[in-house]
This record gives sequence, structure tokens and C-alpha cells, in this order.
Amino acid sequence: MMRATRSLFVTVGLLSMAPFAAAAPSAAGSGPASVDITWMSISNVYYELGSFGVLTDGYFTRLQAQNFFGGGGGLAQTRSASTPDAALVKRVLGAITGDASTIGLLLTGHSHFDHAFDTATWSALTGAPIIGARSTCLQAQAQAIPVDRCTTVVGGEKIAVTGGVTMRVIRWNHSGDHLGNPEQHDPVELAAVPVPDPATGGLHAGVAEDFPNGGGGRAFLFTVDAPGGPFSWFFQNSASPSDLNAAIVVDGTNYGAPLVNLKAALQDAGLAGVDLWIGSGGAQVAQLVLPILKPKAYLPVHWDGLWGAFLSGVPSKYNDSSLASLLSRAGVKLLKPVQYMDKWRLDASGVKSVPNVAVKQALGFSP
Repeated sequence: MMRATRSLFVTVGLLSMAPFAAAAPSAAGSGPASVDITWMSISNVYYELGSFGVLTDGYFTRLQAQNFFGGGGGLAQTRSASTPDAALVKRVLGAITGDASTIGLLLTGHSHFDHAFDTATWSALTGAPIIGARSTCLQAQAQAIPVDRCTTVVGGEKIAVTGGVTMRVIRWNHSGDHLGNPEQHDPVELAAVPVPDPATGGLHAGVAEDFPNGGGGRAFLFTVDAPGGPFSWFFQNSASPSDLNAAIVVDGTNYGAPLVNLKAALQDAGLAGVDLWIGSGGAQVAQLVLPILKPKAYLPVHWDGLWGAFLSGVPSKYNDSSLASLLSRAGVKLLKPVQYMDKWRLDASGVKSVPNVAVKQALGFSP
């Protein structure tokens, strides 16, 4: 018989974590007045909550396409092990903040290389704790991050991130389907710490090697109890319309269906909808998610490809006419990214674009 799993209450550094029903409430109006949201490329997103920074995914290394082969999507195996571009990660860190301790939390939406490959490097540079799949934590251990600095989440957890800010973890799926690209899509977790290459210390980045998806994905619902009124946003970095209503089962444990899990998180948060959806998947995914999430605005991520050098900037203009039409009919504002490090500010009154000139100039991007 399949069994359902929910995390027991634990404490991780500054973070208190519990199942949806158990986390203690914060004082009314104790959260920051707004959050600054920076799209950094792919699904790399940086949240500035006052003086507390949350970095999601954070993949900047850009592994080479020719190193990958096999599987339905061509990403199953690699010809050689790879190491993170620590110098580039350090440069990005210096551009977004002059104080590494500003980064208080690292999140990974799933454990594929284009999301989790640089996570351990970010933690080594900042000392920040990591929250993600078991696979992400095992990958981090292989890169000399202490065991107690990474916490595995399975979905259903409610985490007090900082004063007045709560994050609910939602078990999610990955894009594709079982028939077309099972290595990328099917929920798989690492069973043990990967063994680094003895010569380089690198890992094999294939999705059927050291970087499986981590048992599907983890989406995150943030709510902020701000002085000017509450606001919220939802983040997911991959999704498949083929089975958003199907239960995710890993090693005999049923983690629920993504859309059912989303409904549970919204209900627990007392939300009929969110102020912003940061997501991927195009119109097919949006058709299924919009009636449940009811966002006021949408910021697309993971549309810019995997292989272009980060410092070269956005390789092509964002364009998804099918999704744009769907969002327009639903009355959802589409935020169109133009360049890496574009920034928006979300508060109780809504979301608006804000300049990010200094950061862009530090990285060689046109402001």
C-alpha cells in the first residue's frame, strides 16, 4: 500500500518549518512592505525581502550541449564530469549584493543540472542553507556542503522564511511525459551521494546520472503579511500538462497530484488567488493552473534556452502568442522580460517594473 508522507516540525537556522497545519502565526503587519523580484536567466530568480535575500535555482555555469547525449531529450548521459563556474557565480553574487550574508536562503525547484548545478557553490560562498529535493541535498554533500546545511522537503511544509513571510512547499511535476522523455519527466531521486570524478572533483550532469529531477519538482507559494496589506506569489520552474492531475509516486510513497497540492496550499493560506505567478509551461499548463491559482500577473521563466553564455545576455526576444492571448482573456497582466537582471517590485497594490541599472552594468548588460 502506498503511504503519504508529511514532514515533522524541524528548525533549520533562521527557518522554522512545519506541515501546513502547524506553523505558528507571525505578528500582523510584520513583513516587509514589498519584495523586489529579479529574473536572472532561465528560472534563476532572486527575491529581496527587506535585508533578507532568497535565491531560487541560481544556475549560471552553462554546461556545454555537446557533452550530453542519450535519452528521449538527449540529456540523459554526459561524456565527462563537469565542475561549476565558481568565478562566474561569485561575480553574480558581487553584482547583486555587496554582502554575501544578505543571501539567507537557497531554493531549488528541482534537481536537474540547469537548476541545481551551482547550488552548492552558492552555499559555499554565502553560508546560506539550502531547501530542496533529497537529490539536491545529496548533490550538495558531494560538493563538500555540510549535511545539516541542506533540508529535504517533500511537499506540504510551511516555512517561516523571515518576519511576516511564509513559504508553502508544493509537490509538483516536471515537463514532458513518460513516453517521450522518461529520464527527464519521471520522478526520480538519487539514492546516495554522487561520487565526484577523482581527477576533477566534478559530477556527471546527465538527468539519468548525478542530476535527476529529484522526484518531480517543488513549487513555492509565498505570502507576506505586510504593513500596507498582504500580498503573495507562486513559483514553479517546470510543469507537464500531461499529468498535473496525477499523483506523484516515488519509492512507493504517494505525494499527491500537483493541482490538488496547489489547492491545499492556497486553502491553507486563505487565498482565493495570488498577486503574481512566476512560472513556465506555456498555454497548455496555464489552462490547467489559471482556474485554480487566479493570478493577477504572470512572469514567464525558463523560456530563454539552456546553452547561451549568461554574460552574452538574452539570446532572443520573449514571444509566446498563445500564452499571451490566454492570459489576456483571463485578465492576467503579462510581464515580459527583456534582459537578464530585469526587476519588478510586488506589494499590496500590485507589481511594477523597477530599474536595476547598477547590477546590469556590473555584468555588462545594457540597463
